[in-house]
Amino acid sequence: MSGVFGVVSKGDCLQTLFYGTDYHSHLGTEYGGMAVLGEKFVRQIHNISQSQFKAKFYEDYKHMQGNKGIGVISAFDEQPIYQNSRFGPFCIATDGLIENADQLASGLMQKGITFSEVSKGAANVTELIAKLISQGSDLIDGIEKMFDAIAGSCSLLLLHRDGIYAARDRLGYTPLVVGRRDDAWAVTSETIALINNDFTIAKYLEPGEIILINEDGMIQRRPGSDKQQICTFLWIYTGFPASNYEGINVEVVRERCGAALAQRDKDIEIDIVSGIPDSGTSHAIGYAMESGKPFRRPLVKYTPGYGRSYTPPSQDTRDLIAKMKLIPIREIIEGKRIVACEDSIVRGTQLKNYTIKKLWDCGAKEVHIRASCPPLMFPCRFNLSTRSIQELAAWKAIQVLEGPDVKNVREYIDDKSEKYQQMVDQVARDLDVTTLRYQTVDDMVNAIGLPREKLCLYCWTGKYPGSEKK
Repeated sequence: MSGVFGVVSKGDCLQTLFYGTDYHSHLGTEYGGMAVLGEKFVRQIHNISQSQFKAKFYEDYKHMQGNKGIGVISAFDEQPIYQNSRFGPFCIATDGLIENADQLASGLMQKGITFSEVSKGAANVTELIAKLISQGSDLIDGIEKMFDAIAGSCSLLLLHRDGIYAARDRLGYTPLVVGRRDDAWAVTSETIALINNDFTIAKYLEPGEIILINEDGMIQRRPGSDKQQICTFLWIYTGFPASNYEGINVEVVRERCGAALAQRDKDIEIDIVSGIPDSGTSHAIGYAMESGKPFRRPLVKYTPGYGRSYTPPSQDTRDLIAKMKLIPIREIIEGKRIVACEDSIVRGTQLKNYTIKKLWDCGAKEVHIRASCPPLMFPCRFNLSTRSIQELAAWKAIQVLEGPDVKNVREYIDDKSEKYQQMVDQVARDLDVTTLRYQTVDDMVNAIGLPREKLCLYCWTGKYPGSEKK
């Protein structure tokens, strides 16, 4: 994923923009960018794959000036993009995944439209979005036409002399939230960016809604829809614990997930409950509270040096981070029967090689893995997360059971079926754990508290947004 932040202030906005953008650093690892509008547009982009956003931009922000600006932490593309259009110049930052990006870029090039930015050998997706918007009769019409053209999802912030236009994708897959304080308005992917910058939440944008914030306040330019399919993974893993989506706090949901896992775990005896840092910790706290077993930290993450192993695009980088970031404590592990709560099992290789192995090597008596979401069965269609179906631990287990040409996996999705249990047992054997259990879809949905049809569950069910029923 990526994360975006924008602010319009009565005075200089740079300090708020700098720290507000930095609060999205858990969402991306490749690029950071800021664009500000004062007397003119000033834009700066840095590669942050080997350095923190604050370190890269600290000197820049002290020399940029303006009362309105946007920032982004990007998982893939260099952004924000500057576009000089017939509506006047603007800068744009986006969050999402465009499945038909290559076709759209090819169609524009056939019309004589060129692309100046290239990411990983293809057109920069944020520049593509900017070009599509420029085809409209005005900015609002352009955003709506872009929504019509894309397959996937795209939420965006667009910095213009009018102010900052914010548009949430029509599925409501990614969040955008407006904040207000006495001297400024802000819009953000993450509500944590508002808290310490002294904003209060003014509005959660609806799917497809387009607003403008400027010095005079917030203006709705297009109403939204109640047909929402927000990403469930925001609460399970991606989001920061202090953030709220649709008014529902992440930490609270994760505690409820852990409690639900414990409620189904009446047949094992354990000594301690632990979470695989960082995101598994909240789930483990919920498990410990429900089970009455002590929460301990047999694995500690070296937070200052390592970020998430899930988000980098390179497998080698993901593996290196997974190996180096977790440090085991033998004195807590040795001789213990341990439940280790994890947010999810994606590929399984890092969990097996760099987490479970450390527990066994330090003398664990038993290792019970509890995943706070169901088996991931399909790559995400709406953001950069799982890259291919062949990577997924559940699919690899099914291929062991069925052979490489498996076509129908519906029985494996049903957590009450015999084939589902066979798949889970195979994943457990591959991970080398005493037992393995996954969260059920129903328990996960109940932990969040939104109606099932308002959540995107595609990664687990294979059902496209709009097809989920209560």
